[in-house]
Amino acid sequence: MRAIAVIPARLASTRLPRKMLREIACKPLIGIVYEAVRSSVLLADVIVATDSEEILRVCQERGWKALMTSPAHRTGTERVHEVSNREAADLYINVQGDEPLTRSEHIATLLQVMQNPAAQVGTLMTSAAEVDIANPNAVKVVTDRNGCALYFSRATIPFDRDGTRPRYFKHLGLYAYPKPALDRFVTLPESSLESSERLEQLRFLENGIPIFVGETPYDSVGVDTEEDLQRVIEILRRC
Repeated sequence: MRAIAVIPARLASTRLPRKMLREIACKPLIGIVYEAVRSSVLLADVIVATDSEEILRVCQERGWKALMTSPAHRTGTERVHEVSNREAADLYINVQGDEPLTRSEHIATLLQVMQNPAAQVGTLMTSAAEVDIANPNAVKVVTDRNGCALYFSRATIPFDRDGTRPRYFKHLGLYAYPKPALDRFVTLPESSLESSERLEQLRFLENGIPIFVGETPYDSVGVDTEEDLQRVIEILRRC
């Protein structure tokens, strides 16, 4: 299968202003993510999809492939869909632009999930670190016995009523879809759960589209706040 990774990147973030261009080890965040994804030999191409002339210019200066996309998009998935209309592939991998700890192993596991012919959408989860269990910026996921997502939430799920200490899984911000799933997504209105949690993947679930979830031992840290950014800097410093 020809698989293309698309990294949606907008400059107008609210919780951490201009986070795509914040520097980590003398390199902008978007560049850390791009080079991490580019390390996968399983991808035919890696493209930054942005609505910012400034991000586009930074990418072009560094030799990172980037395309301008519409500023009207409300979600990263919509931005990936626009790229899918311009770049042909069997699978599109959506890597959030604020996931600097992405690894080639993440891509490999995600592509393995999509080998299942029933999979319209794939994503990843990992065992949640203690610091992430109650953190609303770390999205949790619960799945059924077949590895399909039952729900994603910023809340701590499942609820530990009797103190049995269940195993918690954190959702990682990578997705895979063939073109028809992207075409379907953009025709659907924003769902009520999506609006409440601010999690676009819930639009698939609320419309009966299953999301297959692969487990990986490799954690990641999505950069949403200054605290997240400093946590990533410390992890990369130790590495």
